[in-house]
Amino acid sequence: MPDLLLELRSEEIPARMQRKAAGDLKKMLTDGLVEAGLTYEAARDYWTPRRLTLDIRGLTPRSKDVHEEIKGPSTKAPEQAIQGFLRKAGLASVADAHVHADPKKGDFYVAHISKPGRAAEEVIAELVPAIIRSFPWPKSMRWGPASAKPGSLRWVRPLQSIVCTFGPETEEPVVVDFEIDGIRAGNVTYGHRFHAPDAITVKRFDDYAAKLEAAKVVIDAERRKEIILADARNLTFANGLDLVEDEGLLEEVSGLVEWPVVLMGEFERAFLAIPPEVIRLTIRANQKCFVTRPQGEAENLSNRFILTANVEAKDGGAEIAHGNGKVVRARLSDALYFWNTDQGDLPDLGALESSAAKFGLDLTKPLDQRMARLDHLNVTFHAKLGTQGERVERIRKLAREIAPTAGTDPALAERAAVLAKADLQTEVVGEFPELQGAMGRKYALLQDENASVAVAIEEHYKPQGPSDRVPTDPVSVAVALADKLDTLVGFWVIDEKPTGSKDPYALRRAALGVIRILIENGVRLGLRKAFVQAEKTITIGTISNLADNDNWASDLLSFFHDRLKVYLRDQGARHDLIDAVITSDADDLLTIVRRVEALGKLLDTEDGKNLLAGTKRAANILAAEEKKGTAVAMAVDPALFREDAEKLLFGAIGQAEAQAGEAIGKEDFSGAMVALSSLREPIDAFFDKVLVNDDDDAVRANRLALLSRIRTATDRVADFSKIAG
Repeated sequence: MPDLLLELRSEEIPARMQRKAAGDLKKMLTDGLVEAGLTYEAARDYWTPRRLTLDIRGLTPRSKDVHEEIKGPSTKAPEQAIQGFLRKAGLASVADAHVHADPKKGDFYVAHISKPGRAAEEVIAELVPAIIRSFPWPKSMRWGPASAKPGSLRWVRPLQSIVCTFGPETEEPVVVDFEIDGIRAGNVTYGHRFHAPDAITVKRFDDYAAKLEAAKVVIDAERRKEIILADARNLTFANGLDLVEDEGLLEEVSGLVEWPVVLMGEFERAFLAIPPEVIRLTIRANQKCFVTRPQGEAENLSNRFILTANVEAKDGGAEIAHGNGKVVRARLSDALYFWNTDQGDLPDLGALESSAAKFGLDLTKPLDQRMARLDHLNVTFHAKLGTQGERVERIRKLAREIAPTAGTDPALAERAAVLAKADLQTEVVGEFPELQGAMGRKYALLQDENASVAVAIEEHYKPQGPSDRVPTDPVSVAVALADKLDTLVGFWVIDEKPTGSKDPYALRRAALGVIRILIENGVRLGLRKAFVQAEKTITIGTISNLADNDNWASDLLSFFHDRLKVYLRDQGARHDLIDAVITSDADDLLTIVRRVEALGKLLDTEDGKNLLAGTKRAANILAAEEKKGTAVAMAVDPALFREDAEKLLFGAIGQAEAQAGEAIGKEDFSGAMVALSSLREPIDAFFDKVLVNDDDDAVRANRLALLSRIRTATDRVADFSKIAG
């Protein structure tokens, strides 16, 4: 079977676009081939900064002939319907259609369509130009004299050449001939633009990849990553250092070079006074370089860094490393200035006294000064929810309320909440916003804050995603919950909730953060009470007028239930067990989770499965009789029992209810389930020995009341009717 090689070579493609673009090209071409009736055995995409390449193996040389029938309307149908059928079938007139007879519906038109197969080269020559013209680049450009013409080609950067060959391994492949905006497909590509800029004639992919490698181009991005990582590790080890690995940076750097050459640069040791995070971000963001650390050290960095060049320099890369070192030193000089400035006094201290008094801040401390300035400047958080200072005041009050539940000192939680956003006014965070929280912690420790307060300043943003860790320090827990609940309640009160896929304020993430903090730390918090506490702190504009409206709170609780279901399903919980436990007013998420866990364990046992079956049978009988209007006694009367099985079930229900109630009071949900499982045998015996629909109305009503007692007993832990099975 023939193979297809396609290369689109252009000027530099931004690294962030390369992987997706190669995937888009593969999908668009393979989808088009399949739609045209061709099949293939395998397809793989490749990319470098200057080319997108596809290797499609085992492509059928020709599509099959197609014969199909298209059923049309009745021969007596209106003219409009007949014309629509002709257009759909591609027929010129009804004379080209066939008439088929149906004994029931009468005669109707049928189009017999025959489409001869097409050669793969013909399909490819038609598909590729169409794909190039419609390619979904985030940004694209026109170039050259043709750019002035309407409909001229757009590409991410000027397209320079196209390789397109097709043929079996045993034969000389053919060039698939097509042209787009003056660029004609051929079998000629070009190697590294500095080391091997001459033309290279290629045949199929294996030949193409080998010749490019000889011309200093590694076509496989994953292999470029392996080369960079291995060489970087070896170079750092040889210098007594460890590489600080960074998968995101590795991906980006591999998209900047076609022939990776790993070098080492250095900067002055004095810059190591800057926090490692700042050094790493400075070097990463500005020079796309990796940092290193002394072997065996977990935190401190060395003054050496790893860069990846795209050329093999005659001097071994000394000049390249020196040039990168000069730029790194300039950037680190800025970072050092920011770091030192953040530890000094602000020039406008006199204007900050009012804000300092409001929050109980000490203006001799740098971080306190920054919080006072954040409030003084009236930096807006949201037009309807006030300033950052007003938000900090809300979080401060809420953190103090939540602190006892989280198991910490309210004063510590309040202090951490007051300083949590202060680093937004620091120079380092202004330059590197991703360091907010982390810098606040460092500056807090420098001014001798309590260690838990410092940790909370950094951790109150967490978790920021499903894979991010959850804060565990009680002060961090209190402030993180306060921060997220303030956000959620605020946006619910002003009716700016997520809609569909849109969630501009990341409220789903905030709710999941609250859920994970509570469950993974074993914290029991009544959400409705927390909502009320959060709402009381919101007194901006007309928002306080909504205090009596409870609808938003119910809606927000429902939103939490939906997020909890997603979380539990991701943890492997059955959806029906979650639905069986959650009620519309359940606001203790930890209790819900523990009920689900206990219910799952019960139903994994034979007693649990049989109890479920018996409970469902009782519920079904009750539902059927209630639908008929059959009388059900208000209470069970033991005097009406005629069978021992009735007496045994009645006694077992009473005992199980008492034991389950006692267990639930102790929040021992597994114990409650065990108590209910004791009903399995008496329920089975009841249905074996007792006819519920007795001829005596009073006996029947009494037996139905007994079934109602089963339902009431099990409902204390879960709605068994919602459980599958």
